[in-house]
Amino acid sequence: MAGRAIWSGDISFGLVTIPVKLHSATSEKDISFHLIHATCGTRIQQKRWCPTDDVEVPWSEIVRGYEYAKGRYVTLTDEDFKRLPLPSTHLVDLTAFVEASEIDPVYYERSYYLAPEERGRKAYALLLEALAERALVAIATVTLRKKEQLCAIRAHEGTLLLDTLYYPDEVRLEREVDLATVKIGADERRMANTLIDLLRKPFDPAEYHDRYREALGELIDAKLEGKEIAAPPRRETRVIDLSDALARSVAAAKGRARAGGRTKTPRSASAPTRRTRRRSERKAG
Repeated sequence: MAGRAIWSGDISFGLVTIPVKLHSATSEKDISFHLIHATCGTRIQQKRWCPTDDVEVPWSEIVRGYEYAKGRYVTLTDEDFKRLPLPSTHLVDLTAFVEASEIDPVYYERSYYLAPEERGRKAYALLLEALAERALVAIATVTLRKKEQLCAIRAHEGTLLLDTLYYPDEVRLEREVDLATVKIGADERRMANTLIDLLRKPFDPAEYHDRYREALGELIDAKLEGKEIAAPPRRETRVIDLSDALARSVAAAKGRARAGGRTKTPRSASAPTRRTRRRSERKAG
């Protein structure tokens, strides 16, 4: 579990206290870009500018302000945030245990690893074992990045994961689709279920990779080499007969299954392509 902990504190489990550290469990792998002036190729500078003093403002003079009236602000410093009367600043108090299926995936925001301090390893292992055996998730709150967040703690492959959750008022569930008048035929329903059964398999994240990032890397390489990449043909979007589309989809899926597998396993994202290695070498040089 590499990297500096972003939070440290205790898990409170009844009268049991478990000292832990929090580490990010995910990292984005997007290709980053700078903003460039198209006419001369110069990188654009983004400055924090004060129009009143007509000067650039350093980060050391920046504070956060809440606009309580038009053009009027109450300012808060980092020390103000630290003085907030919230026990969750350094304490994760487990208040309930629920089944994972009771939490709709729309509420999940971001995942973190919880690592035990040396003196809390036994209590950590006990909580981990209890959650795993009962297939339960613990609900609590934790203060991260100047916000108290609802969170769920669950067992995952021999460690505890903390998932921050959105609050109900942060989830927009308004639906603009009315399907009450849509009629689905028995044959359409049967073929749809057949197609789903043919494509059904255990989820293996190693089978998937970021094709957009790979294509973007190839485009960058091509531009560096003075080449052009042809745009893919647009997929036909005309309205087709649903029953006919389902029947052809089922036939195609059966054909792939007979040929020796439902789908070809994509290249793992962890295996760099020749172009990716070359791009990394250029960057290192």
